Amino acid sequence: MHRIALDYTPALKQTGGIGRYARELTGALASIDRSNAYHLFAAGSKLTELPELPGENFSWRSTRVSSKWLARLWRRAGIPLPIETITGPIDLYHATDFVLPPTRSGTRTLLTVHDLSFVRVPSAASPPLKAYLDAVVPPSVEAADHILADSEATKADLTELYDAPAKKITVLYSGVNPRFRRVDEADVLQRIRRKYGLANISYILSVGTVQPRKNYSRVVEALSALRQAGHDLHYVIAGGSGWLEDELGATIERSGMSDYVHLLGLADDADLPALYSGARMLAMASLYEGFGLPVLEAMACGTPVITSNLSSLPEVGGSAALLVNPRDSGAIHDAILRLETEAATRMRLIKAGYQQAEKFSWERAARQLKSIYDELLDH
Repeated sequence: MHRIALDYTPALKQTGGIGRYARELTGALASIDRSNAYHLFAAGSKLTELPELPGENFSWRSTRVSSKWLARLWRRAGIPLPIETITGPIDLYHATDFVLPPTRSGTRTLLTVHDLSFVRVPSAASPPLKAYLDAVVPPSVEAADHILADSEATKADLTELYDAPAKKITVLYSGVNPRFRRVDEADVLQRIRRKYGLANISYILSVGTVQPRKNYSRVVEALSALRQAGHDLHYVIAGGSGWLEDELGATIERSGMSDYVHLLGLADDADLPALYSGARMLAMASLYEGFGLPVLEAMACGTPVITSNLSSLPEVGGSAALLVNPRDSGAIHDAILRLETEAATRMRLIKAGYQQAEKFSWERAARQLKSIYDELLDH
């Protein structure tokens, strides 16, 4: 039995894709591996407030010290306090969120890098966050024994931007939870619509934090032109507040779309299948994504997808999505119009979407991850 520490902090503290990655992967690991001992590291958490453990071979290793203060101790003060001070003796440490803490010399290390958006699209992060990531991610990449990338696109960025050896990087695709399925029950759909103020409208959906990298403004511009041409479509964005969100507000106001754009904030996870199922389509025209989980979630719910032809999104969407140049609002406009007017295209993408989503599962990801753990621990 090996002792593996896994940073579970994002699962507890983050509501976006990285938090889901940590939660889903840990749960899937618990279902396939009962031989190793897993120590779940939780920064900034009281032991009494932590959720139920996913398996008997899992235990909590928590500290009241937050991730921010640990970063200050490790990076700014230069205090080489090894993570084993908190986790206890371990054979391997898996850092799930970009940054590798100090470890003892005998501990093997695995680092997940979800994307390099803060390098490729500098506006993706606030200046303080970008400065922090620029300072800590490159040395973490260099120090890690092995690296997980969310996509081939992220792997290519790591090799190009950080000179990371390709043989040191494994692509580990995310999965789709089985709860993402088509919701056809009229009462469920109506209840969710009423909950979010969406009754009796036809809407395009986007899911993700409100920030310039998500490119929501160009979708608004495309939809404004469509509405002027007589297409009665609304735009629903399910995502928390992020960096430079005022830019989107200005676009909504300027384009006369104030009554037709619905900013839901963070939607409850349990409501997402119904929100996907009720949408005419998903628009994920991001300027950069390390993976793009909403693309697959929408497909699993039978909702056709428009997404970008940049970064990881062609990998995720494949031939089951309409790919567009995200910097061209006219291209987004034309893709929306196709899905609204070409029934055959719409049905083809729905069918292909179901097949594409089935290629990605958290169990498959967990089995791949365990094999990586085994290989690292055997060397």
